[in-house]
Amino acid sequence: MDPLLIDRLLQIADLFQKDMGRAFAGTGLTTARVHLLWILQHSGPSTQQSLAQACDVSPRNITGLVDALEKTGHVRRTPHPADRRAVLVELTPSAIETMTRMQREHVELDASLMGAVAPGDRDAVLRGLTAISSHLERLVADAGPRDDGPSS
Repeated sequence: MDPLLIDRLLQIADLFQKDMGRAFAGTGLTTARVHLLWILQHSGPSTQQSLAQACDVSPRNITGLVDALEKTGHVRRTPHPADRRAVLVELTPSAIETMTRMQREHVELDASLMGAVAPGDRDAVLRGLTAISSHLERLVADAGPRDDGPSS
């Protein structure tokens, strides 16, 4: 009997988690921390409040994430230019290098993964994955929020 689609998707998710674990071994980076770095890479310096919203975590959790990333030299806090009460979180130069390398590696992995698919099937695979991703996103949104506690 062929594996169910959900079994294949779970296998892929597990493989990505293992690859991330291998890639970040010894760096102090976790999935949640990398997610925050991605957000900063794409949105630029941001307040902790906006980062909490973007990461869909509580203000307390974002403080823990930022504290951990600051300790490892990935981010720094700077005064907000327009609001004396706020601070901005921004990537450090070394984190910018790390994120640039990660983006390059993602492009390379994307090309490798697409290379495993026959050229005539690639558009169908992309359409199918997009449909599955969109449907799962709706299912998750319809299920409502869930509090899993700290994620630093």
